[in-house]
This record gives sequence, structure tokens and C-alpha cells, in this order.
Amino acid sequence: MCEPKELFHTVRGYELQRQENRYVTPCMEDYIEMVYRLSENNSLVRMSDLSKALNVKLPSATKMVQKIAELSYINYEKYSLLRLTDRGRELGEYLIKRHSVIERFLRLIGVKEGLLEQIEKIEHNISEATLGRLELFIGFAESNPELLDKFKMLD
Repeated sequence: MCEPKELFHTVRGYELQRQENRYVTPCMEDYIEMVYRLSENNSLVRMSDLSKALNVKLPSATKMVQKIAELSYINYEKYSLLRLTDRGRELGEYLIKRHSVIERFLRLIGVKEGLLEQIEKIEHNISEATLGRLELFIGFAESNPELLDKFKMLD
């Protein structure tokens, strides 16, 4: 009998494996991504704006931001404005790119309903290699509109 190259795990098992190798959780990524989005026009972000944008209560947002600040992604002081560190801006930029690639791919294949929810569920579980393949596929599909038209006719 052939041994599988990879061991099978549940979704939670893969998530736990990933978390063993990094400190930033998917929830933290959401906060960093939103701070990045909110700071694009102004480098400073109010905690109240962050909690409103993420639809969470202010104490919950404060607690999470404190954890993220301990990892040096955000500069935070009580009753002060939030500012991403260089490290936080770099991660935020990547998170925005990842979100954008997944959104472009899903739109390309015709996903319309629950788009934002699908993006959220996928983006925290996709590898950089797979993200790169999606980006490559998007470029291929966009440069070959006749193939894209054939695909759309399958609907």
C-alpha cells in the first residue's frame, strides 16, 4: 500500500499546525488589515473607528489591539490613536493584496452572493504558494478572454 505524501488533518488540525508556526491569528490579521485600510488616507486611526468598522464592541477591540501591540505590529497607548509600525504596515499591505487576489478570482469565476464572507473564510486559510497560483491564473484568464467567455457559458 502506498503511503500518502501528506497526512490528512481536519480543518481545525491544519489551523492548529499553522498557529504553531506563527503568532498572528486570523482575528489579529483582520484587525491589522482594517487598521491598514483605515489608515490609508490618514496614518492615525481612532479605536472607536476600528471597532465600528469591524462591528465589535470597543472593549473587545481594545483588548485585541493590546495583544497586537505586544507583537509590535501597532503602536498603541491608552486613550490614544493607533498607528501601524513598519512591520504592521508591511503585513497590512500583504493582507490587502491577499484579499484583493481572492476577490478578483472569485469575481472572475462568477461568485456574487456572499462574496465578502467567502473572501474572509478563504483568506485566512490559503498558502502563499496557492495565492501566487491564483494570481497567475487570473492573469492567464484575463489575457485570454475567449476562454473566459467559454467558461461563463457553462452557467
